[in-house]
Amino acid sequence: MIIFKSLRWRNFLSTGNNWTEVDFLTHKTHLVVGHNGAGKSTMLDALAFALFGKPHRNINKPQLVNSINNKDCSVEVIFTVGGFEYKIIRGLKPVVFEIYRNNVLLNQESHNKEYQKILEQNILKLNHKSFHQIVVLGSSSFIPFMQLPAQHRRDVIEDLLDIGIFSKMNIILKEKNSNLKDKIRDVEYQIEVLKNKIETQKKYITDINRINKDLREQKEAHIRTLRDESAELSRQNDELLIKISHNNAVWPFTLQKLQKKQSLLFQYQTQFNTDIKTVVKDAKFFEENDDCPTCTQKIDESVRQSKLDYAKNRAKELQDALSKLNTEIENIASELKTAQDRITDINTWQNELNNNSQTIHRINSQVNLIHDEIENLTDTTSDISLAKNDLQKFIDEKDSRFEEKLKHSEQYQYNAAIAEMLKDTGIKTKIVKQYLPVINKLVNQYLQTLDFFVHFHLDEAFTESIRSRHRDSFSYDSFSEGEKQRIDLALLFTWRQVAKMKNSIATNLLILDETFDSSLDYEGVDNLMKIIYSLDDNTNVFVISHKGDILDGKFENKIEFVKDKNFSKIK
Repeated sequence: MIIFKSLRWRNFLSTGNNWTEVDFLTHKTHLVVGHNGAGKSTMLDALAFALFGKPHRNINKPQLVNSINNKDCSVEVIFTVGGFEYKIIRGLKPVVFEIYRNNVLLNQESHNKEYQKILEQNILKLNHKSFHQIVVLGSSSFIPFMQLPAQHRRDVIEDLLDIGIFSKMNIILKEKNSNLKDKIRDVEYQIEVLKNKIETQKKYITDINRINKDLREQKEAHIRTLRDESAELSRQNDELLIKISHNNAVWPFTLQKLQKKQSLLFQYQTQFNTDIKTVVKDAKFFEENDDCPTCTQKIDESVRQSKLDYAKNRAKELQDALSKLNTEIENIASELKTAQDRITDINTWQNELNNNSQTIHRINSQVNLIHDEIENLTDTTSDISLAKNDLQKFIDEKDSRFEEKLKHSEQYQYNAAIAEMLKDTGIKTKIVKQYLPVINKLVNQYLQTLDFFVHFHLDEAFTESIRSRHRDSFSYDSFSEGEKQRIDLALLFTWRQVAKMKNSIATNLLILDETFDSSLDYEGVDNLMKIIYSLDDNTNVFVISHKGDILDGKFENKIEFVKDKNFSKIK
């Protein structure tokens, strides 16, 4: 059982740099009050953040740091479980995550996610989702059990009944079966390889036994065909070498020469364009200005006209020269295209030459191989004996591999049968079946205590059916918010009772966040208080509420949060 002892925080949400501390064990019942925004629910967010690295409400992590101080956000929670005292320290700006057991820091070499997994699986033995079903019932960011999808409902109940180990076993078994599948595939591949080797060896022995003159002549005929093919390729290579040699003597140099000429023409083209722009600029100046902008004297009309005539003549000369130059550039481009096409032809011929040479080399290797085969045809007695010995080795190895495959397949079948038992429909379902009557009985008892007289039933698929006195069947969503609240409360107390029975994730702490404020009437409040009073002495209840006037005097201790200079604190 988890016994939460104390919680403290600073620079967390609206809390300032001074520590705010809550002792969970001072009283059995606590009423937490305060105006809106005073920081009542901060305690719940701080506890969830310390344990799971995320708050109870839907708040982004950067927003948890107090916006005024904007640093040194820190939360510490102390609890005992299994005879050990644990202290969790978690902070932001800077980021801190430390777990102490009996004041000794646990190894932090693992990644934060792994460190969190150690906390949830090995120490708390509950996750964020289960925490909110067992410890907390609130109106903000809380999803009641009845509003969870079927799989999430299953996860909560598996945590309660401590049967999640079967899911872990199933995962391990799946990994083993995956490895077995790989081994079976590997053995099957080896068997297929050996089968091919056996067939090849048998064929080899048959071929040796059928050696005759026709086989030799067939191989020699094949050699002649290959040599003819090689000779034809050699002839083609000679022609290609002549083409390549002739064109290599001309076109690479021609291409280089043309490229240089083209580069020079482009330079001339650039210069002509620059000169034309200069002439146009000068002409435009004398057309638009009557006075000299430098000396402010009037420009002589004859001088201006002379300058304009020169500019026009010069522009025409440059334009004619540029036109001829562009024609020359086009001609060079055409010649370059021809040269590049010839270079491409040379590369194509070279590739063809290389391919032919490779083919000739392959043919020669094949001819040599056939020659070796013909030589081996002359003496077959020793070869047959060796071949038969090799064949028997292949057969023996194949049989051995087949036995190995049978062994792996048998183990795989055993594992598959176990996996069926470990599925959600296997052992876990049987365990859940045993507890469902208890769960349903407890829920209905709490519903009656809350003056809600319906018959609640949860089936193996964790789907609810709710019948009224007239036996009309309803679902959870059919009821009013107040009736839903009663169902949620009944389930919360049921989960805590089941957890206590199983001693799996039982805890002393119960927090009701604005539960009394939402949809419960006065009678519902009284009935809920009856349940709270009936809880054992090991339960510490914290009720966060705005109804301080109604609930005053019903609790052993009262904690009031107030705002002082924009910071939340306990009054």
